[in-house]
Amino acid sequence: MADAIRILIVDDHPVVRDGLRGMLAGLPEFEVVGEAADGSQAVTLTGQLEPRVVLMDLRMPVMDGVEAITRLRERSANQPQVYTLVLTTYDTDADILRAIEAGATGYILKDAPREELYRAIRATAQGQSYLSPAVASRLMSQLRAPGETPLSQRELDVLAWVGRGSSNKEIAHTLHISEATVKSHLLHIFSKLGVNDRTQAVTLALQKGIIELE
Repeated sequence: MADAIRILIVDDHPVVRDGLRGMLAGLPEFEVVGEAADGSQAVTLTGQLEPRVVLMDLRMPVMDGVEAITRLRERSANQPQVYTLVLTTYDTDADILRAIEAGATGYILKDAPREELYRAIRATAQGQSYLSPAVASRLMSQLRAPGETPLSQRELDVLAWVGRGSSNKEIAHTLHISEATVKSHLLHIFSKLGVNDRTQAVTLALQKGIIELE
């Protein structure tokens, strides 16, 4: 299979890895050269096995997918060209942006039809960007209205103070509300922005122009 696309599967769930290997094994144009259970293993095996495409999950122990993509990009000058195709269940704006900014060539969701996965792998192997329709739709919506936000004014106030490094107690004192209310606002902010923590919320808000810091 000298002309086959060499693929490394990276996912912390053995059942997922087995399923992908079985799916790809039936097509002579693909060759699964290895599997990794986390991002650290992915970086090591990529150097050893020299795949053309790394199928990368995002949220894994030890080292997540975004960090692994960053490491692979940094090492790309010293090894044959390798492209990363994110294959994940996560489709929030923050996840998509972090992966693409890290250097992912493509981004596809695990519920995509297998033919779409095959197309994505072929495109990625050629160095062509590939986004699943659901992901592309989210990015287009963001580009059409980069300054719009679903956050209320109070949520914007809380987020701005978080961006300045204030603690929940300090924010509560400044805005004359309880710490419990601050925590409630933060949970709503995380949900609306599709992020998991304070740092991600501030980073995404700054990128989208939702808040500005002096």
